[in-house]
Amino acid sequence: MVARKNSIGLVLAGLLLSILMASMDNTIVATAMGDIVGKLGGLDKFVWVTSAYMVAEMAGMPIFGKLSDMYGRKKFFVFGIIVFMLGSALCGTATSIVELTMYRAIQGIGAGALVPIAFTIMFDVVAPESRGKLGGLFGAVFGLSSVFGPLLGAYITQYATWEWVFYINLPLGLIAFVFIAFFYKESHQHQSQQIDWLGAVTLIGAVVCLIFGLELGGKTFAWGSWQILGLFAGFVLLALLFLYAETKAKEPIISFGMFRNRVYWSSNVIGMFSGAAFITASVYIPIFIQGVLGGKATNSGLVLLPMMLGSVVTASLGGVLMTKIKYRNIMIPTLALLVIGLGLLTTLDENSSLWTIRIYMVMVGLGVGASFSVLSNAAMNAFEPQRRGAASSTLNFLRSLGMTMGITIFGIVQSQVFTRKMNDALAGSAGEAAGGASAGGVPQGVDLTDPHALLSPELRQAIPPQVLDTITHALSSSIVQLFAWAVIPAALALVASFFMGKEKMVVGEEQGEYTGGH
Repeated sequence: MVARKNSIGLVLAGLLLSILMASMDNTIVATAMGDIVGKLGGLDKFVWVTSAYMVAEMAGMPIFGKLSDMYGRKKFFVFGIIVFMLGSALCGTATSIVELTMYRAIQGIGAGALVPIAFTIMFDVVAPESRGKLGGLFGAVFGLSSVFGPLLGAYITQYATWEWVFYINLPLGLIAFVFIAFFYKESHQHQSQQIDWLGAVTLIGAVVCLIFGLELGGKTFAWGSWQILGLFAGFVLLALLFLYAETKAKEPIISFGMFRNRVYWSSNVIGMFSGAAFITASVYIPIFIQGVLGGKATNSGLVLLPMMLGSVVTASLGGVLMTKIKYRNIMIPTLALLVIGLGLLTTLDENSSLWTIRIYMVMVGLGVGASFSVLSNAAMNAFEPQRRGAASSTLNFLRSLGMTMGITIFGIVQSQVFTRKMNDALAGSAGEAAGGASAGGVPQGVDLTDPHALLSPELRQAIPPQVLDTITHALSSSIVQLFAWAVIPAALALVASFFMGKEKMVVGEEQGEYTGGH
């Protein structure tokens, strides 16, 4: 019995390391991109580095989740670790942005297997009475990795080289590989079934068109250009083909019949909308600190620590409580805190203190934390083991989709509002001050309507005070309006939580499928 417990501990440690790696690599590259572009060039192509990883990961999630139900979890999870490590090693050897983009796609394929299957294995290997507590731990690590990534990326690029942003995955991945490959034993009998090839191809194509359309629109190509319109048209067409294929397939990648379960569909809706609201705060609070208040990059990243701590508290608490009280009784009050926290962020201005922002961020963290632990367990608990992989992967896919669309759509809103306010200010009474000052100190080539100009302390010092005040006010107003828009998906998530019914995690006689330690 002791050997069995020790083996389960090693398996869980391997799963946690895998979640940490895959989730963190979504954001760790963001703070290292300046250094990477400086070394490799390709400023016009750097957006592909993030997009390639995101597309491959999102497209792979539902496919690997379904395959793990059909052919076993271990083989696809180990495959994911190996591919992720291979992609990480190749990324560190890249000599151009194009190479790095291709290697990031390989990384993303591995990540697409790691995150959803890790949650499913955890649900399988532990006894029902322990799932809530461990679900809270897994949810906390998942939430922490999203915020911890930029901090670690900034630290590595400051004290080492950009290659180590990727090489750091190798020792972590090797440990996870050993723990899973040697200590995880599946006892559940999986039955080979017909693969839904049409569903897989159309899903991947739809995701590729959507993500690249959102990423390239307004940057590389105009929103009304034939390239962007073509990508969106391709998304609509392929999405319709995917929906048709899933209604005809014997074993669809995403089974629409599963959405008849109220806990399952409401969990997916909550995950998608809360993810969109959460990522908006995570990305734009550091920009507010650095661009409006003039904080250093390290301070703007560290301001997210209170949100990290808040999310850990409710992720852990939610995991413990889900076996005692109804899912909705956990999600309703926490999501209400998310709505309130985002609402309070709309009151910020240039005179707001760091302590005020920290308090608001704690509320946002407390509001989103439970979704990382409760939703995954609620979605999987509704189905038998043969369908848990699909349940977990669909939830993670929709959460990632919500985060991607949220940050893209709200980013467009923020950019439009900022540009409009800057144009109004420079055309009004501030115009003369801006024009006169521009000749007297603003560096050549600096676009005053670009908020990123405010993120460099050197450029801030070079911009005359009256012009700097105009820009920071416009940036502050645009970000505050962005938070107001982010309240909408948070409120929709709150509404969806009322539809979770009276279900809670049932602790019965069922045991996890783990039979290791022998």
